[in-house]
Amino acid sequence: MKFANTRLALLALPLTLGLAACSKKDDAAGPSTETAAALPTVAAPAGKAWSDVVSKTAEGGYVMGNPDAPIKLIEFGSLTCPHCAEFEEKGFPKLRDTYVNSGRVSLEFRNFVRDPFDTTMAMLTHCGAPESFFALTQQVYANQKDIFEKLQPAAKEIQGMNLPPAKMFGVMADKGGLIDFFGARGISRDQANACLANSKTAEALASDTQTAGDKYTITGTPTFIVNGKNVDVATWEQLEPILQRAGAR
Repeated sequence: MKFANTRLALLALPLTLGLAACSKKDDAAGPSTETAAALPTVAAPAGKAWSDVVSKTAEGGYVMGNPDAPIKLIEFGSLTCPHCAEFEEKGFPKLRDTYVNSGRVSLEFRNFVRDPFDTTMAMLTHCGAPESFFALTQQVYANQKDIFEKLQPAAKEIQGMNLPPAKMFGVMADKGGLIDFFGARGISRDQANACLANSKTAEALASDTQTAGDKYTITGTPTFIVNGKNVDVATWEQLEPILQRAGAR
């Protein structure tokens, strides 16, 4: 996905929730099978688990865990991608509790936006404190089917409005039930509307998506980067052995 002008490209994206936004790389071979020595666990700060330690990154993502972890995992995910939701359900709990909390792996999630609804939800997950980001993202994935059922009927109505970015995302969120959804999870209506009116956030998400796509050759979501390399897998069953071979065992 190329963005010659991030604002114009964002507006040109279709108001659909098509599954072409993500791909499942079932036949991916992954990286080499070379195995590193097992890494020691690292104690978290007193009174905390490493999964409680979350901060925003310069690249627009959010990182959870030991900032000095020897294994740095980046996940590029689309909030409208069912394969990403599947990974969240099957892999995220163990990734967080076993690998991140060991201090050996840090997890950075970066939104890879594919459509205006994806962008709207990403803006709302960025709306709270850094500590709320992963919980909000997890809630979107856990309720993805119900969210889609509310967003789909709003798509045609919004398509004909030709709204500017400062209004488009707020209208989309309101008509699609997202204001109420995030309101029930700690993001007030006023807070959500203020975040959604900031079109620079949407432009940054689009620009970061383009930059990441070019840098890491991302062709689908979820995509995982381990210590700077695209490992070309998309499921927890494929990713966990890679983390283990890198020393997280």
